Amino acid sequence: MAGRRRAWWGVALWLLVGALVSLVACGGGRSATDTASADVQRLLDRRAAAVLAADVPAYARTGAPAEFTRLRALPLAAWSYRLTALHRIDGHGATADVELSYRVEGIDKAPVRVGRTLSLTERDGGQWYVDDDRPARKTGQQLWDQGTVRAVRGAHSLVLGVGQSPESLRRYAGLADRAVPAVTEAWGGAWTKRVVVLVPKSLAGMAGLLGSPASGYRGIAAVTTGETGGSVKAPADRIIVNPEAYSVLGDFGKQVVLTHETTHVATRTATSAATPLWLSEGYADWVGYRSTGRTAVQAAPELALAVASGDVPEALPEDADFGFGGDAAKLARAYEGGWLACRMVADRWGEVRLGEFYRAVGAHGKRAGAVEEALAEVLGTTPGEFTGRWREYLRAQLG
Repeated sequence: MAGRRRAWWGVALWLLVGALVSLVACGGGRSATDTASADVQRLLDRRAAAVLAADVPAYARTGAPAEFTRLRALPLAAWSYRLTALHRIDGHGATADVELSYRVEGIDKAPVRVGRTLSLTERDGGQWYVDDDRPARKTGQQLWDQGTVRAVRGAHSLVLGVGQSPESLRRYAGLADRAVPAVTEAWGGAWTKRVVVLVPKSLAGMAGLLGSPASGYRGIAAVTTGETGGSVKAPADRIIVNPEAYSVLGDFGKQVVLTHETTHVATRTATSAATPLWLSEGYADWVGYRSTGRTAVQAAPELALAVASGDVPEALPEDADFGFGGDAAKLARAYEGGWLACRMVADRWGEVRLGEFYRAVGAHGKRAGAVEEALAEVLGTTPGEFTGRWREYLRAQLG
């Protein structure tokens, strides 16, 4: 019996030693990876600190110094990197998946978070350096990815541009500064009353910022990006201009476009999945044209042609009618139809009720029943009656 116990003890000891060897070997592998990740995170922390301190030599010591020159005009309140994955390529190279978090000073209520992919090299006795910093796969570019950023501050705006002259950016700031009080007068005071306008060099630059093909935005003067129903944790919206389409507009058209997009910024927290595009786009156009004195025929030429030929729409525009890549005339009629629906509400029920109706629809949270309930509660009507009144309004205003 004693011999058998010694035999089992020997087996157990052998198994224990083997397990320890295995754990040490596995732990050693993890330790090497963890050490490299920790070293890279420290590199990124130094790089972020250099950005915030505007310390060019310190930034250059982390590698790829050109990026700092391109983004140094950004007025930053915060800038940090978080390493999410490190992929070794060979003995001295790696790629890093990184989350960049930043806030524009005086603008963003919460950080903008974007994915970046960094190419790294290890040299000088184990020191890591950044060789390249680019958007993560399927992620839109940041403005500094396209060139050196210029910044112009207006009374109610911050305009950031690439490939644009200071004079051009100041003109955008002037338009935005006129748009903000116009929107506040129509919508009310419960919004930030500041806008960020991004002006890339070209249509291709606009598409790069949006991470989408340029063909989808040809002829579109500007778009607004932001979180629908955005909370206090959402960063500020960005108005992104297509300089090619915007430049062919006259002064009147440029102002209407900036006021329209600024309206989207103001109404973002009241806009949700329940809000149909005819209402969100129509309301933005209503604010854009509100104090211009333009007649319905002047502001809705495509729909006026259709109504004059006896082709009065049977129903309000569907969301699909607002697609950028389709028929330009159909798109114009969709915008014009939404605008005239909102104009009709303002004319018949009053501007205050129009704002209440917009908020009531967005507060519903989901599309089903949202418009129907808001029509009943705010305007005292039904979808059928509303559509009938709208069709009569089109005939009266455009016929």
